[in-house]
Amino acid sequence: MLYPLIRSALFSLDPEDAHGLTLSSLDVAHTLGLLKLLPRVQSKPVRVMDIDFPNAVGLAAGLDKDGAHIKALGDLGFGFLEIGTVTPRPQPGNPKPRLFRLPDAEAIINRMGFNNRGVDNLVRNVEMSGFKGVLGINIGKNKDTPNEHAVDDYLTCLNKVYARASYVTINISSPNTQNLRELQKDEALDALLSAIKLRQSELAQQHNRYVPVALKIAPDLDEAQIAAIAALLMMHRMDAVIATNTTIARDAVADLPNGTETGGLSGVPMQAASTRVIKLLAHHLKNEVPIIGVGGIFSGDDAAAKIEAGASLVQLYSGLIYRGPELVNACVQRLAVNSLTT
Repeated sequence: MLYPLIRSALFSLDPEDAHGLTLSSLDVAHTLGLLKLLPRVQSKPVRVMDIDFPNAVGLAAGLDKDGAHIKALGDLGFGFLEIGTVTPRPQPGNPKPRLFRLPDAEAIINRMGFNNRGVDNLVRNVEMSGFKGVLGINIGKNKDTPNEHAVDDYLTCLNKVYARASYVTINISSPNTQNLRELQKDEALDALLSAIKLRQSELAQQHNRYVPVALKIAPDLDEAQIAAIAALLMMHRMDAVIATNTTIARDAVADLPNGTETGGLSGVPMQAASTRVIKLLAHHLKNEVPIIGVGGIFSGDDAAAKIEAGASLVQLYSGLIYRGPELVNACVQRLAVNSLTT
């Protein structure tokens, strides 16, 4: 109930400063045991990718790029966390300012550019955390790696995170790394997925443990592109697809302050676009590849809409910024009701 007041204070700060302060404050609250005072999120287990999730509501990648705040975020009741996007080498990301709020639309625009301290740092953070929950690790390529060598970056990251991840996400859909989305096209995607699956098989034998791999795609795709991606997901026996990343569309926010900033738009304006992609994926995948739905989830009903469209799990990010940690519980409870009536 206090979150609207906390949000008001945070929204008076620069968005990136507020982001850092929030995560630092969560760490302190975790250390002091204060996060245990939050309403307890009931266990509503679901099995996806042969992983048992305590509930179907996860944290989307991007909030904790370096995996430096896993314990505190784990106290918020999520069924799973996804950290990253991480790249082989550290990189500063795009110049500031690069994060913008659009409160009138309950939206965010970011052009962070995979700012992170590199995969080795992330792996150390995961190891030090001792986190026992379901942990996804989202991997990408360095900005200065040309697309023809992008697979090398993904394989480097996959090698290093495999032993510490519950699942790994291949991010080829951020609009903030130049030409990254070109990897979603037929021949490039076919080659990337082929290399990823081969390495996944080798690592599974090496570690005597199979770690699922998901692909995260953009919302700015037409039906023919979605059908082609679905066909490749099935052909390569991918373990999941995450729909979707942020959008470059601006129709809903162009007249608002900051509405024309470049970058990826998330929040309420993303609801329909991501749900549309989920529905099309579900149609073309025919239950062969599970879908993780993300984009514009601000209520339990929004989460239920993603599941009804064909998702098996959902993830939150912008909704958490605008609604606070109570959103996690609201979504879990709504999905529990949904499961009882279907």
